[in-house]
Amino acid sequence: MKLFQNLSLSSMIVISLLMQTANAAGPGTLSLKQKQLLKATSPLFKAIYQNHSGQAMIKLNGVSADNGLTWEPVKPTPDFDKDLPFGYRRSHYGLWRDPVNGNILSLFNCMDTPGKDPKAHEPRWQWHWYYLRYRVSTDGGRTYLYDKPIVQKGEAYSPEHPVDGVHISKNCFFLGDLGCDPIRTREGTILVPMQMPPLANDGKSLFNPGGGWYWLQTRILIGRWTENNDIEWESSEPIEGDGKRTVRGLYEPTLAQMPDGNLICIMRGSNGGKSDPSNKLPSRKWISITKDGGHKWSKPEPWTYSDGELFFSPSSMSELIKHSNGRTYWIGNISEKNCQANHPRWPLVIGEVDPKTYGIIRENLVVIDTKQPDEEDVNLSHWHSIEDRQTGNIVITTSRASKGYKSRTPVIYTIGVEGARPQE
Repeated sequence: MKLFQNLSLSSMIVISLLMQTANAAGPGTLSLKQKQLLKATSPLFKAIYQNHSGQAMIKLNGVSADNGLTWEPVKPTPDFDKDLPFGYRRSHYGLWRDPVNGNILSLFNCMDTPGKDPKAHEPRWQWHWYYLRYRVSTDGGRTYLYDKPIVQKGEAYSPEHPVDGVHISKNCFFLGDLGCDPIRTREGTILVPMQMPPLANDGKSLFNPGGGWYWLQTRILIGRWTENNDIEWESSEPIEGDGKRTVRGLYEPTLAQMPDGNLICIMRGSNGGKSDPSNKLPSRKWISITKDGGHKWSKPEPWTYSDGELFFSPSSMSELIKHSNGRTYWIGNISEKNCQANHPRWPLVIGEVDPKTYGIIRENLVVIDTKQPDEEDVNLSHWHSIEDRQTGNIVITTSRASKGYKSRTPVIYTIGVEGARPQE
């Protein structure tokens, strides 16, 4: 860990700023331009641009004509959820706009569990009932053509058996944290990274080779547009963790297509739990690569810097971002020493992914935020990011959460990208 060896967190920040100054002239160089604490969550949270060009933005219940400065409420129609029975859950994940045809895809983590509390937080029954629904809009997210469960194409599949390896009521599939955004590939397919608890060999119980609180594997949903603006779905082969190296599997995947056409998937792993009570397993992010558009993926390995050196990262979400300058950036937590399962979720950093090695370029790594001297702890996670079309800056909206997530202070970060050009 050359970046963090023998350094205090304050020293890390100073060195990061020196790196920024030294490399200021380099195209694509990152810098923290602003950190602003807010009284309420930024309206930019989960917002996307509505069209191929221009400043109009949209989120689930709001629209903005001026690049997010002011917002008006909007209620998409039809209201597919108005007559849902008690116990039916529709948790909106977010909106995604296809950069080619302009269609807006709205994704939902869902459960149809009559009588169960639809507001229960991460209930145990989720492992058996979660599934995905999708809606498509062709008018910028104001109206939707349909509301459907995601079901893999083929006679063998149904809402009860929606994709390979999933049998609703026995196990499930769902989207993880906010980094699991869809992408469109050069080949025109839509890739949606999802996660699922696999079934054991008996076909009834859940497989858990790691001995953690749960076990998840990653699969990639592969969609293709039809002539009537529907999506035909396939599923990739699973990306499976090794229970001797990660106790909860590999999950909360995030995707990017690299300049050579290959796709990378970065995933969360974990140490700790009953099988690793002393947190002796190294805490890593994991990478898998595909060369066939997302069907078959390489054996996952710990992710590294571009020079091949390993780094520590807690069990937490992360996000790959494709910038208009053609570069791929990563937002996540990197720690100076081995983590303890989910902790610490600081500092929060951003860096560029090397297009040749697929590792993080250490010299371009910037600390966005970290624990302050007067704080017992801080959790820097659960964010949404977007490239500002007016400036080319990367804007990150989230909250600075206290120990145990008992309180939250909304915050917005502005990341400067050297040489970025405003978009029309």
